Amino acid sequence: MSDHRDGVPTTVASIPLVDPHAPKTDPSIGDLVKDATTQVSTLVRAEVELAKAEITRDVKKGLTGSVFFILALVVLFYSTFFFFLFLAELLDTWLWRWVAFLIVFGIMVLTTAVLAVFGYLKVRRIRGPQQTIESVKETREALTRGHDKDKAPMSPNGQAASDSTADPSGW
Repeated sequence: MSDHRDGVPTTVASIPLVDPHAPKTDPSIGDLVKDATTQVSTLVRAEVELAKAEITRDVKKGLTGSVFFILALVVLFYSTFFFFLFLAELLDTWLWRWVAFLIVFGIMVLTTAVLAVFGYLKVRRIRGPQQTIESVKETREALTRGHDKDKAPMSPNGQAASDSTADPSGW
């Protein structure tokens, strides 16, 4: 049988005598911990969202700026062709034409080799995120049980020797 008769409920819902959203006068520790956890979680989520928004904004600005740098480098790249032609023609006034162009070619190859060596030396120094790796290791050690205790001495058979002063709980 249905709770409704002619669209009207047969029972009346209770009306609360107190505001369910009002703070409790004497909350329990569990309620306080729950509220604190909820608030910290909300705060962390809000901070993450703010960081995402700021990073997205800055990345867009950086990409727009880098497009202009890339265009400037393309123009510079093509203009070097004309510079080397100018240099060869200038040397042509004092030397044979083929010697002038050979000298310019040699200068270009030498410049390429020097820049490649500098690039190799810079790339060779890349070591990865060493500080982050160390920080993660320290965090992992801090979160493991018994991290602040010295390691138990090993007996000759490879098992930990019993220590009468050690805490039996393992902490």
